[in-house]
Amino acid sequence: MTNDRTAKSDTLASKLHRLPEDPGVYLMKDDQGRILYVGKARSLKNRVRSYFQESRYTSPKVDTMVSQIADFEYIVTDSELEALILEGTLIKKHKPKFNVILKDDKNFPYLKLTLHEEFPRVIAVRKIKKDGALYFGPYIPSNAMWTTLKLLHKIFPIRQCTYNISFNCMERPCLDYQIGQCIGPCAAKCTREEYARLVQEVRLFLEGKKEDLIVSLQAKMEEKAANLEFEQAARIRDQIAAIQKVMERQKVISMGFENQDILAYAVQGNLVNVQMFFIRNGVLVGRSDFNLTRPNDPENTGVLNSFVKQFYAQEVFIPEEIILPEPIADQAILSEWLSHRKGKKVRLIVPQRGKKKKLVDMAFKNAQLGLREEVETGLGEGPEVLERLQKSLGLRNLPVRIEAFDMSNIQGGYAVGSMVVWKEGKAARSEYKKFKIKYTQGPDDFGMMREVIRRRYSRVLKEGLELPDLIVIDGGKGQLSAALEVLGELRVRHPDVIGLAKAKGVKYSETDQERIFLKPEGDPLILPREAKELQLLQRIRDETHRFAVTYHRTLRTKVTLRSVLDEIPGVGPRRKRLLLRHFGSIQAIKEAAIADLQQVPSINKKLAETIRQFLTERKP
Repeated sequence: MTNDRTAKSDTLASKLHRLPEDPGVYLMKDDQGRILYVGKARSLKNRVRSYFQESRYTSPKVDTMVSQIADFEYIVTDSELEALILEGTLIKKHKPKFNVILKDDKNFPYLKLTLHEEFPRVIAVRKIKKDGALYFGPYIPSNAMWTTLKLLHKIFPIRQCTYNISFNCMERPCLDYQIGQCIGPCAAKCTREEYARLVQEVRLFLEGKKEDLIVSLQAKMEEKAANLEFEQAARIRDQIAAIQKVMERQKVISMGFENQDILAYAVQGNLVNVQMFFIRNGVLVGRSDFNLTRPNDPENTGVLNSFVKQFYAQEVFIPEEIILPEPIADQAILSEWLSHRKGKKVRLIVPQRGKKKKLVDMAFKNAQLGLREEVETGLGEGPEVLERLQKSLGLRNLPVRIEAFDMSNIQGGYAVGSMVVWKEGKAARSEYKKFKIKYTQGPDDFGMMREVIRRRYSRVLKEGLELPDLIVIDGGKGQLSAALEVLGELRVRHPDVIGLAKAKGVKYSETDQERIFLKPEGDPLILPREAKELQLLQRIRDETHRFAVTYHRTLRTKVTLRSVLDEIPGVGPRRKRLLLRHFGSIQAIKEAAIADLQQVPSINKKLAETIRQFLTERKP
């Protein structure tokens, strides 16, 4: 043993002596070749050697890490900026245990104004691309985005269709034009200039420059009134009133139009909660919190530094100012990197007083509350339970990310599948997925499982998404076999896969009602009722079942509710939606007079009579 240690020491000393002065990234490894830590350096020689100098000032984290280092690698880069980018990539790939790791890889919702299209529109997206479009957000919670989009379409008649249209490319405009929700560029119902002015108004609205927009609209309203176009003047008046109502509800942080992210964090044990406030155009548009894991380090070195690197490496909007509670180690190089990514100057600032300092303090209070909630919900027990689950089931991987699947149908009808996600022992509801069964006919549970697994992991492979460590199938040998068959065809080999099913009959009733199938053949594994790892699997399975059944009922109700209207000649999807929105139910539509039906946009007298006659004569 002594000879081995001496040999390792000699090897390290030799490699340390040969280190270059260049910037780059270094990877510390243990005696099993596992990566302990990834770091970057302006000078690899100075930085890596510093870990092994006896006179150095260190933290407990560094002492613990150095005691485990058996080897290291390094990669030379052309600049410190390149080293910073490579460091982030390697941390995300290897997730070393001595690096602070961002667990929440969130895709925030944004509104995208498609300026690269001939006739732009506003759509909801979750990734920012360099495609010539303008992005606004993030909107948190996501329903704030949908509310904004709905309001925008109510105020501005910008097109909503997904067609790749050109000017005057259609003989007739669609129903959106008929009900006043589009000005019809596809059928030359407006000029190119009129549509361009509309897009500019939408842009001012989304940029928060609502005062400028109101001034512009008021001038336009007065012009229409002077030309005796009173109907159009009244419509603009209603637009102005709706915009003023929005302005009353928004919390204005700054009288300017700054884009800022406010950061603060709180720590307890190895848990970190980071709070972010998003200010866009001087308005607080939302906040979000993030959970990080970190090695034990009483001095909290590198927490904020690591978060900033990992968060802004994602496809997110980068504001002009990032406001921090304290200075961070790589502040200057991070500012350079962020400016490079954004294409304009980005400042990282630490306020000492004033309004910005108050915002940081408010974010810190929220971080403390968020951390307390995480601790109270038992997140701190997650790693131990996951380790027990790995050991009890003999899994290859620590099940940090778990994806679970269930199906729901009635004799094959209204068939749906669900997928829930567990990360670090906790539900990640933003990543849940619903599947409407498209290709499997009849009550074929195994076929449905094959379809859902194929659709999910074909997309994961195509888009380069994160694979789970464990896949849980709600079902026995048949469902497990179906899932493994598809995963084999797709060559998805990383995840462990298990089936979980309640026992049938009394064979296992003396020990437990849950059977865990590790393979399609052989006997299932039975764990004691009180086993924490079993209780975790049960919670995951129950949540998967709840999510599937809820979607199944929603789909069944939706189809049943609308199937009556489907049979009426002349009533398509848009008119059905307008009728239900106006009256609220089929029964209310049935009881409505012809004059009441005509109040619905695009329903004329003849169609109203058809609807009335059909619903009156139809047998219940």
